[in-house]
Amino acid sequence: MTVPAAIRELLACPRCHGQLTDERGGESLLCPACALRFPVRDGIPVMLLDQAERVII
Repeated sequence: MTVPAAIRELLACPRCHGQLTDERGGESLLCPACALRFPVRDGIPVMLLDQAERVII
C-alpha cells in the first residue's frame, strides 16, 4: 500500500527536512540527502529515525 501523493508531498525527512522519494514500489520513502530509507507499513509512513535504514546511494 503506497502513501497518497498529496500526503507524501507534505512529508519531509526528520533529520534534514529534505524531500523524500518513493522507493521499492511505495514500500518505503527515501531521503537521498541523508541516505535514509523510512518504511511504509499498512500505508502509514514510519518517520522515526530509529526505524530508518541506512542505504548506500
